[in-house]
Amino acid sequence: MEDAHTELRFTASLRRPAAPPGGDDWAFVVLPKAVSDAFPRRGRTSMQGTLNGRAFQAVLEPDGQLSHWFKLPAQLMKDAGVAIGDSVSLDVSPSPTEAEPDMPPEFGEALAASAPARASWNATTTIARIDWIHWIESARQARTRASRIADAVDMLASGKKRVCCFDPSGYYSKSLEPPREAQ
Repeated sequence: MEDAHTELRFTASLRRPAAPPGGDDWAFVVLPKAVSDAFPRRGRTSMQGTLNGRAFQAVLEPDGQLSHWFKLPAQLMKDAGVAIGDSVSLDVSPSPTEAEPDMPPEFGEALAASAPARASWNATTTIARIDWIHWIESARQARTRASRIADAVDMLASGKKRVCCFDPSGYYSKSLEPPREAQ
């Protein structure tokens, strides 16, 4: 793993997702394997960088091939003067600390209803919370997601601090991948 302050420079094309959730306008970038290897984990992890000199932070998502991809919001592209399809210069590095993950509202409600689960949640590390939320969000069907939330609350209430049996890289389970690119 590279030093967290080492910048990794590469060039990439900004890709348009085939079906962006919520109709948002954004692009994505798949990291070259050598750049991804400099990050501390194959699962979700935080990065910082510049896009054509414009500073930004992002969460790297696992691509299921032991590498990563990340989302570039439309506003960042506008600020950097780039558009989908452009080849851009990126300098990235691991963030010195992991960003606290966004809590899915329904999971937050379930935790609020269980004091023992909430206590275990509060006693876990940021990395463990990232994995719990990633496990919940990686469910493709609403029924599976609801089941994972219930299971997470039960496991946390019993004192378990790490989600078990979840491959945060998606490599072994073949369950994670970057968005499908629009043609």
